[in-house]
Amino acid sequence: MNFLDPLFLVKTLGTLGVIVVIFSESGLFFGFFLPGDSLLFTAGLLASQGYLSFWPLLFGSFFAAILGDSVGYAFGRKVGPRIFSREDSRFFKRAYLERTKIFYEKYGKKTIVLARFIPIVRTFAPILAGIGSMKYKTFLTYNVVGGFGWTVGLISSGYILGKTVPGIDHYILPIILLIIIVSMIPNFVDYWKAKHSPVR
Repeated sequence: MNFLDPLFLVKTLGTLGVIVVIFSESGLFFGFFLPGDSLLFTAGLLASQGYLSFWPLLFGSFFAAILGDSVGYAFGRKVGPRIFSREDSRFFKRAYLERTKIFYEKYGKKTIVLARFIPIVRTFAPILAGIGSMKYKTFLTYNVVGGFGWTVGLISSGYILGKTVPGIDHYILPIILLIIIVSMIPNFVDYWKAKHSPVR
């Protein structure tokens, strides 16, 4: 099994593993490749089948998301513009940061909320908030709202689906694939726009 397979991660690492992954994707700049959306949904689905305890999973993931973003914000405040001069590496691409910067300029403070639902962007949005010296009180407000919508929304959706659809365990893999595809749509749209926009 692939280490990044959400089903494998949840069954192997359990609730604590889910919490660690959510924190890492939210707060560590090399965590952008982790499968946050599908992981949360899968965890909720498996919780409905008795593999995980629902409430520890829900609260643990929620607080991990908030704490992770706060760590990313602190990193941005400390490192500042120097991060833009980093050389590309296996775990860091300046293009990701530039993409998030454009998104941030377009949506402003709402980026902290909206970015939760967009892979890669959600990892770098709190870092840019720190770089931009957004007041932490303002950042925290949007952080809590976004973290709540993301973790509680996806976990609860998976849990409710698992409780209402008979034999849902037979459809877990197709559902996970669908979640991954849907979560990647914004990135593909951005890429398509960038490829087809007129050069200035």
